[in-house]
Amino acid sequence: MKGLTKRWVFNTFAVILMILCVLIIAFALVVQNFYYNGIRQTLSGRSSELVNIFSDYDDSFTDTAREYVENFPDKELMELMVINKDGEAVINSTGFTPDNDQQMPDYDEALGNNDHSADWHGKISSGENVMALTRVITDGNNKPVGAIRYLVSLEEADRKIFIAISLVCLVGILIMFFIFISSTYFLRSIVRPVREISDTAKKIAQGDFNARIDKFYDDEIGDLCDTINYMAGELGTADKMKNDFISSVSHELRTPLTAIKGWAETMQMDGFQDKKTLEKGMGIIIKETERLGGIVEEVLDFSRIQQDRMILIMDKVDILAELDESIYMQKERAAKENKHIVYEAPEMLPPIIGDTNRLRQVFINIIDNALKYSSSDGVVNITVEHVADNIIITIADNGCGISAEDLPKVKQKFYKANQTVRGSGIGLAVADEIVRLHNGELEIDSTENVGTTVTITIPIIDEKPPEDSDVPEMES
Repeated sequence: MKGLTKRWVFNTFAVILMILCVLIIAFALVVQNFYYNGIRQTLSGRSSELVNIFSDYDDSFTDTAREYVENFPDKELMELMVINKDGEAVINSTGFTPDNDQQMPDYDEALGNNDHSADWHGKISSGENVMALTRVITDGNNKPVGAIRYLVSLEEADRKIFIAISLVCLVGILIMFFIFISSTYFLRSIVRPVREISDTAKKIAQGDFNARIDKFYDDEIGDLCDTINYMAGELGTADKMKNDFISSVSHELRTPLTAIKGWAETMQMDGFQDKKTLEKGMGIIIKETERLGGIVEEVLDFSRIQQDRMILIMDKVDILAELDESIYMQKERAAKENKHIVYEAPEMLPPIIGDTNRLRQVFINIIDNALKYSSSDGVVNITVEHVADNIIITIADNGCGISAEDLPKVKQKFYKANQTVRGSGIGLAVADEIVRLHNGELEIDSTENVGTTVTITIPIIDEKPPEDSDVPEMES
């Protein structure tokens, strides 16, 4: 017995048991007082008639007392004892000689009471539990001339009290039994799923993302099971995307490394004198090295984003200049792949606050994707406009597009909708984070086999900031 069961036994079952014990003890005292008070009242009622009987006893207490005892109607219910003024028992209703060795604390107490009466209950020398009441008889000068003592056995009352308490104890035991049974069932309905959740969580922690928990109840435990199952599914998906990412990055790294290694080995060959081939090889090595550097930088950027350590060097930026340079860098590639970039720059746009290199990284990434997913003779349309307080840049292609199922996930880390196209799967995640750090938005709208449109919205500089604004004024 451990865990929830142990806590329940000590915190709940023990408390209930203690409360029941207190209630049973209280009930026993109430029942005992009820029976004992009833007997006490009966004895008191009997003794009150002595006032009339001994009101005129003509100085013969013993004779009057003997006559009272002989004519007493309830001899079978109680024992009467006549005590003389010296405190000695002289007459007994049982017919036996009175036992003067018995202690009579009620008689001693009655002598000192104003009403000349007292009661007592306890065990006599024979071991019997009894209740006694003594009333002292006085003369006209209020001096004791004797006493009448009533004695009743409490054995029958104690038996009834015992039966009543036993019945209550039996009821208490039955209550505890039913509480134990119902609580055990309830605890099992909690402990069993919790243990299964614990076992399944251990499997998930060890990498078994296919582990699932059976849902037994439609309550908070059931909700927890659903949550754990959902978590396992999401972890499995994330693990798969991570593995795909590692595979993609490995492939992306392997390709330029193979080219670099091949040309380096070629140029090391004996007798290699062709200057034109040498220049071509060096150009390829430089190009592939830059490509490797871009992949590594992209991974490092993603790591910075994950650790919330990406720092932007913010300054006043001419966004048109950065976009023009990004398009220029992609035009040669587009021409080689027989693809077209259509762009007509506006005459002038207001400046923005941003990081020049990071914004150029975003533009290059989006244009690269547009070209990558466009077929031969595909067209990439780029437009820029100033709307209200924002610069809106739209990059649209007529390529393969993205399915409705994949579209909500394309900005997630490691996610690649098309596994056949090169790429690490983190470019869009990095671009989206950079735009967000510029207080902008990156939105993607796509239709499969029709094309994709990426809209980048970045706020312009507020030329007249309020006096309490945290944005510093920029020098021209």
